[in-house]
Amino acid sequence: MHIGITGTGSYIPSITTSNSDFINNTFLNTDGSAIPNSNEVIIEKFKKITGIEERRYAKKDQNTSDIAYLAAKKAIKDANIDKETIDYIIVAHNFGDVSHGQIQGDVLPSLASKVKHLLKIKNPKCVGYDILFGCPGWVQGTIQAYAFIKAGLAKRCLVIGAETLSRVVDPYDRDSMIYSDGAGATIIEATNDSGNILAHNTATYTVDEANYLFFGKTYNKEDKNDRMYIKMHGRKIYEFAVTHVPQAMKDCLDESGIAIDDVKKIFIHQANEKMDEAIVSRFYKLYNKTMPTDIMPMNIYKLGNSSVATIPTLFDVVRKGKLENHAVKKGDVVIFASVGAGMNINAIVYKY
Repeated sequence: MHIGITGTGSYIPSITTSNSDFINNTFLNTDGSAIPNSNEVIIEKFKKITGIEERRYAKKDQNTSDIAYLAAKKAIKDANIDKETIDYIIVAHNFGDVSHGQIQGDVLPSLASKVKHLLKIKNPKCVGYDILFGCPGWVQGTIQAYAFIKAGLAKRCLVIGAETLSRVVDPYDRDSMIYSDGAGATIIEATNDSGNILAHNTATYTVDEANYLFFGKTYNKEDKNDRMYIKMHGRKIYEFAVTHVPQAMKDCLDESGIAIDDVKKIFIHQANEKMDEAIVSRFYKLYNKTMPTDIMPMNIYKLGNSSVATIPTLFDVVRKGKLENHAVKKGDVVIFASVGAGMNINAIVYKY
């Protein structure tokens, strides 16, 4: 028996925000002081580091659970399954439903319950729950689905990564340009011929790293509201990621028994173009190899960083032939890898 991905779907929001849309923002340092560079310089430097040119935002009347449902509906159709046969709905996110203009996340009921309701699934044995695991949430949800199926507790799971990070960014923080909205969904099930999860690896580092990503107040010291925003120590995250993720990927690949030269694609969390390139390059160096051209599909330049949604969205796009110069075919071995708040790291070696 194989345990594989039999269907994928994604929802890419229709509102496009380009880097030039930030030209009139007031960007501040962490202490509230003005950044001496012009916004033109700030934005150009941002683009060189992250690779981001534009990002997508959800419509005002859409919430995270709404776009999760839209991605899920596509994945169910793609897998050609009866939705009533789904045993688990696992939704990875970080902030729940944050309605446009609101300051509080809504996770009551869980997003998984909201998605099940929107899908109109009647079967009470279809169990829905959420997973909070930072950006690696979809990968971890997939690992959990794999474990349920392998243990005989399920035959078919719906795993979703969805986020509306545009609702939790501080407009005075340069990092606000990184984040975006989106949703990706996959059907994971026991199958005789459609793919197979060969190995997985997960780690959590918290001694010094727990608060590299955190919820904090605006950099505008004159703003006295109590609203909290996503914040990060970017340099520390970069150093952590390039130090630990390559080895985690190697450990996973070695466990799978697959040779490095047989890996066709690496779907890495779309966090930062320079960081992702450094991670994959160091991964190949662990095998005394040079990173191959076109091994790493990227869509961060158009979609930004939508956290848990980046990998399932990217995989769906490539799987369906919608990203130039990238494709996967039956029998290809790929790696999914992510790093994010926690600090959490995980990886999956998957045979398509």
